[in-house]
Amino acid sequence: MIDLSAINLNRLTTFVAVVEAGSLTAAASRLGLAKSMVSKHMQLLEQEIGVGLLLRSTRKLSLTEAGRAFYESSRQLLQAAEQAIEQARSGRLTPQGTLRVASPIDYGVMVLSPVLTQLRAQFPALRIELICSDHRIDLIAEGIDVTVRLGKLADSGYMATRIDTLARWLVASPALLARHGTPASPDDLPQLPHIALSVIAQPNQFTLRAPDGGQTEVHMQNTVFSSNTAYATRAAALAGDGILRATVFSVKDDVAAGRLLRVLPEWTLPESAIHAVYPATSHLPQKVRVLIDALKAASGG
Repeated sequence: MIDLSAINLNRLTTFVAVVEAGSLTAAASRLGLAKSMVSKHMQLLEQEIGVGLLLRSTRKLSLTEAGRAFYESSRQLLQAAEQAIEQARSGRLTPQGTLRVASPIDYGVMVLSPVLTQLRAQFPALRIELICSDHRIDLIAEGIDVTVRLGKLADSGYMATRIDTLARWLVASPALLARHGTPASPDDLPQLPHIALSVIAQPNQFTLRAPDGGQTEVHMQNTVFSSNTAYATRAAALAGDGILRATVFSVKDDVAAGRLLRVLPEWTLPESAIHAVYPATSHLPQKVRVLIDALKAASGG
């Protein structure tokens, strides 16, 4: 293993500057050093690593084969060092500026908004802009720092961090079940009044898993109300319009209060995930990092 203590890593900065500037003179100007000092650094660097890096002539400066490979490695090493320093510094900085967050409406209202309020109390220099929509938002085009997405992620160039499990229940109001009867099995579901969220892939079809692990496909045939926003479908369920396949976070308080009842609670719907999605970057902004940490903490993750 090479003893790095025998090599002055500061000379790597000078070497990269020489290569990118194209000459010792230009590199000296860029670095604010005397040309003789830059030349001395290059000589010492070659001595330290035991390899010739530069070919010098009266007309131009060029790289040896070893110099070309060493330049690429040196440039990557310096970039990694800069990123490490930035990440270390960001850990000490207080998040500030505007954090633009996008979210589905029900998650934004019921989960995200309280978390953002707590984050503002913790970091007063942070300003929050929350955009709620049940349509997919283009992060780059709309200048969004982070968005919350429910369910399976589409392939994209974005980064994603799992922040919670996405679970769903079948629910209905006590009044609806009193009128139509409480289903005893999945076979009783298709003809019942159904409320659908129109923006999901299969709004009228879903899979139920039995306690013994068996599965059955359910095709609802009597959709009486549909909407492109989950908030509206929940309101319809509370009004007694039909059975709803709802996210647990959006209806758990209603179930606890008896405003909605779980239908076939021994049968389960497939789970997926809730992700925080953000533009790909080598350095995650501190304001995004603290939001992701807060959302994980809120979910118990």
